[in-house]
Parts: sequence; C-alpha cells; structure tokens
Amino acid sequence: MCEDDSDQEPVDIIGDSDDDTGANPHAQHGPSSSASQQYPLHFSTLNLEVLGQQKDGDNTVGGSSTEFQIRQSFENKDEAVLSVKDYSIRRCVEYRVIKSDHLKYHGKCKQFGKGCTWLIHVALRARKGTWEVRKYNGPHTCLATSISSDHRQLDYHVICARILPLVRADAAVTVKVLQQATEADYGFRPSYRKVWMAKQKAVAQIYGDWEESYAELPRWMLGVQSTMAGTITVLKTSPVRLRGEVDESTVYFHRLFWTFPPCIEAFRHCKSLVSIDGTHLYGKYGGTLLLAIAQDGNSNILPIAFTLVEGENAETWSFFLSNLRENVTPQEGILVISDRHNNGIKAALEAPETGWLPPRAFRAYCIWHVTANFALTFKGKDSRRMLVNAAYAKTEAEFYYWFDIIWTENPAMCEWANRMEYDKWTQHEDSGRRFGHMTTNISECVNSVLKRTRNLPVTSLVQSTYGRLAQFFVVWGQTAEAQLGSGNEFCQALAKAIDQNLRDSRCFTVTLYDRHQSEYTVAETTPTGHFSLGSYRVSLKDHRCDCGQFPALHYPCCNAIACCAYSRLNWASYVHKVYRMSEVFNVYKQGFVPPIPEGLWPPYAGPTIIPDPNMRRAKEGHPRATRIRGSMDQSLDIQLKRCGEGTVTSEDILPGGMRRSHYLVVLVVLLTVQLSCVWLVKSMNVTMLIFCINFI
Repeated sequence: MCEDDSDQEPVDIIGDSDDDTGANPHAQHGPSSSASQQYPLHFSTLNLEVLGQQKDGDNTVGGSSTEFQIRQSFENKDEAVLSVKDYSIRRCVEYRVIKSDHLKYHGKCKQFGKGCTWLIHVALRARKGTWEVRKYNGPHTCLATSISSDHRQLDYHVICARILPLVRADAAVTVKVLQQATEADYGFRPSYRKVWMAKQKAVAQIYGDWEESYAELPRWMLGVQSTMAGTITVLKTSPVRLRGEVDESTVYFHRLFWTFPPCIEAFRHCKSLVSIDGTHLYGKYGGTLLLAIAQDGNSNILPIAFTLVEGENAETWSFFLSNLRENVTPQEGILVISDRHNNGIKAALEAPETGWLPPRAFRAYCIWHVTANFALTFKGKDSRRMLVNAAYAKTEAEFYYWFDIIWTENPAMCEWANRMEYDKWTQHEDSGRRFGHMTTNISECVNSVLKRTRNLPVTSLVQSTYGRLAQFFVVWGQTAEAQLGSGNEFCQALAKAIDQNLRDSRCFTVTLYDRHQSEYTVAETTPTGHFSLGSYRVSLKDHRCDCGQFPALHYPCCNAIACCAYSRLNWASYVHKVYRMSEVFNVYKQGFVPPIPEGLWPPYAGPTIIPDPNMRRAKEGHPRATRIRGSMDQSLDIQLKRCGEGTVTSEDILPGGMRRSHYLVVLVVLLTVQLSCVWLVKSMNVTMLIFCINFI
C-alpha cells in the first residue's frame, strides 16, 4: 500500500473562524512543540511574507524545483517525500509511487514508458539514520501533465509544511487566506478541504494533540495554582462507561470554571456591574466559552472569569453564575448586563441558589441584543436607530420623545418594546446602575483577549488567558501609574467629559433655592445643541439633575458644574470614586507572576481526562454551516453510514438526491417500455402504442 501517494485524508476536521476583526501587533512569536509549554500569544496580524523568509535549507518542505542528486540526503522519510512532491508540483508534473515502506520510497513519472524516463529511488541508510537518493533519472522529458487548478501531489501534508509559519504566527488565520497563500506559492489552488486539513495538522504540530491537551489540563490547573495562590479552578467531569461499567481510569471533560487572583481583586475597584455572554469555540471539539466582563473607571474592559461548557442552557449558565457569585463578585447591588432572549441566563439568574435576585443583584438587557431581535421583526435602520435612541435617553421626557416618533412610524414597534420591563432596557429607569453602559462588550473582549485562541486545543486556550491578562495588567498598570505620578486626579475618560461639561456650563443662568447651597434651578441661555428642556432642577446633595446625566453617569453634568461655579464649590467632590486615578491604579495593582516551568508542576494522580466524543465536530466534508437554514434551503434527509451495514452510502446518492438503486429501477422500466413500443409498432396495435408513448 503506497500510503504516501494516497489522496486519502484523516477524518479529523476542525472548524475555521472567518471573523477576522482586530489584531495586536505586539505579539510574541516563537516555536513550540508541546501543548503544555509556554506558547507565544497569537494576537498579531497576518504576514504573508513569512513564507518568503524561510531559509533555503529549511526542512519544512526539504527541496525545491532543482534536480535531485545521487547521494543527496534527508533527515527522515517525511522530508524526502515532501521534497519529491514539492519538486513535482513546481514542475507541473505528476508521478506514481511504486513502493513505499519504512526502508525505501520509489516513484516514477506518470508518463513513464510513454516518452519519459523519470524515476527516483530514496532509501534509508541504517548506519547514519538518514535517507539518501540511491537512483535518479531526471529531469522529466514529458510535457506538463497537470492542467487542472489542483495537483495530485499537493496534498495536505505538503500544504501543512508551507503554511506552518503562517499558523504559528497567527493561529486564527482563516482557511481562505491560507488557500490564497498556497496558490501564490505553488500556482495551484487546492480545495478548501485540503487546506482545512493542513491547518489542523499545523495546529496539532504547534500545540500538541487535541486529546493530549485534555489530559494535560489537570496538571496545568495544579501548576497555575502553585504559581498564584488563590487561583480558582472548578473542574467537572462525567464518568466513562464501558460495557455498562464505569471506567475508573478515565473521565470525560464536562465543564471548567477558572479565574485568577488579580481579576478578583480588580473587580473590587471597578464599576459595580458585570457583563456576561458566550462565544463559540472553533476547534476539533465544539463547546462554548462563557465570560464575565468588568470595566474600570477609564472604560477599559477586563474579563474577570471564564468557563468552558458544552453549550448555553440553564444548567451551564447556573454553573458559571453560581461560581462567579461565590468566588469573584460577592458584592451587593451588582448589575448584570446580558442577552434578553437567552433563556438559560434568565433561568440561572432567577434561581435563588445562584444569588442573583434583587436586591442583591439586578439584571439589565444588552441593547445590542435587543435591537438585533427587534430587527428580526421590523426591518429598516431608521427604526432600529430610534429604538436605540429611546434606550439611551437619560430622562423620561427624552425617552417619550423618541417613543412617540416610533409610535408614529409603526405602533406595533412600541407594542413590541412594551413587552420588556423599562428598567431592564432603558437608561432613564435603571437608577444609575449601568454607569452609561448599554452593551455587554463581548466583541471587544474577544478581540482583545481571546482572538487567535478559540480554535486551539483546550489547554492552550486556557493558558492563553493567563498570559494575555498578564500582559494587559502590565500595560494598563503602567499607564495608570504614569498618569497618577503626573498628578492627574481623574482618569482620561472623565477628564474629557468634564472638559466638555465645563464649556457647556457657561450657557446657563443659575438660581439658588436653598441656603445650604444644595438646591438650584438652571436656565439655558444659549442653545447647547443637545436635547434640552430649557430649565433644570439640580440637587448637589442628592447628585440629581433633571437632565439625567448626573445620576446616570455618576459625575457632575454641565448644569451641576454651573451650580458649583455659582456657589464656588469644588465639582470634584461630586465625582464617583471609580473615576479617580488612584482607584483605576488599584484595579491593576496586583499583577501576575511568571508561570513556573512545567517540570516543577505538582504531579496529578487522578483519572485521565478525555474529551466527550459527543462534542466532536463533523468528521467529514466541508465545515458545517452555522447559518440558520431557511425555507429555500434544500437538504437531503438521508442518514449516510459505512458500507456493508445495509444502509445508504454517499456513493449511492446521485445528483438530485436519487438513490442509485432507484435510478437503476427507472432505467429498467423505461427500457422495457421502449422495447414494448418497438413490438407494438411491428404488431400495429395503435391503442397500446399511444398508452406507452404517454407513459414515457
């Protein structure tokens, strides 16, 4: 069996993400050979010049279009085979493998004996342990035999060797980009499946085997807990049953919750809200990564907890939220921003045992998810824009201004919005718990922390969160320390907003109504260009203004600043402490430490963790589409199984969805009818002849 020349490919197919949105140019690159080692952080932009930077002696492919020489040596058989294939591809010719085993590799031109004498014999030299060209007749004397867009020898092994630098530089590079890079290098455009398989092989070479990655996960947990005391990891497994009995030596991976001490400490100095959402994984085994995201006073988003689960449902969200509440966010009065239509989140938040019921915690809807669901029923950008404006309104008057416009446009839109509680999706009814934040910020978090990692083996993915967060804490901590050392009392985000409010405060006339200098009215003298009531009541004592900005954002609005200027009061005393530079610095004060080497990790003596086979992605064919199928989509509802099991196989299905057996029956019937017509013509039976013609 000449397996090296076969087009047969393994069935291990992983998904590929085409969401190429954002990158970090400060990634560190470096080779690695085991999933348990410290890998480079893949947050860099794609560099197609990586292919051209390989040295001539680089053994990733091992050869070129130059002719082979007798006694030319190779490190191993794989290098020799890749060299022969690379030679043939670049010469646009094909060859056949005559013999291939652990001692020799023989190949002949596909046109051998028909005008071409090209052949090559490569064999193992046992003493040196290398492979050597023993016999070579070249170059080719035939014309180029490959006229298609693909090449027989351009299999996924060759493609993997060429794209390995690209995958190492950017693990999330899309298959389409790799397809284009391969075409630019070889002049042939391989199939999507070939490049897909090549990428999977490259990922396995860099990060290790997928199954081994699950087995290494418990040791990483012990290692990171030894590195940073206080690291929280909660691993859930399920039993493996063989012939009805539980296998004590292995368990299935089920769920994993993890967070780090700096994240726990950071949340104590962040805004009292947390956004939760999930993102799909694109590896060989499916699943969902659930995240909890916080935000500091300078509007930097910060993931504080992670969970790997099999999918989004009430049970998985309860597992995540209960651990989040217990280990990371025990504070009272926290606001949770989430998707409204996720029933799993709703059930988990309403469960008393999770600790997320009012008054201990409150829930709000992500306005991005609300408008996305709104768009499913009502089309048009203008209607969505008006709904967003109504949600962002900070006063009841401004809200009904936009709501009346929506009602004029279509009353059904208002009826749809009225099915939601106002305090969960509007800013003017949330009692200032949102701090002006209306979305979950999941896309920014994925781009900043998880981009380039969602298609990696599980241990590499978990490791990447530690390294990436450590980098963020360094960058943001240094920035906060520099601003604090420069004498900045407040963060840049607040300073910019206050500067604008100081300019707008000159457009008002202030009247004092309280001798304790706490109650005022402010009348607008010059239009500010914003939605305006003309006159506002301001209470500095209660941090309240009719414009809604003071209680919603927790810092003085332009009206409050005008009142402070009138009474010669310092507006800084009315700013929430979360905006102070000292508090922002405290968010990143406790940093990460370098992880201890793998050799010093504590030993793990428990059962071996293996992936759940039910979470395995599609084994054959093109990646399964994630698009929701519509009525115009056609599907073939036939279960395909292996040959010999008495069921239909893929080879039995003809174009149009007809089984081969049915097709043969139809051919037999039509042939019989045609023969009958010939006989009837000879016998002059007109009536039966007309019947047969109509049947045909």
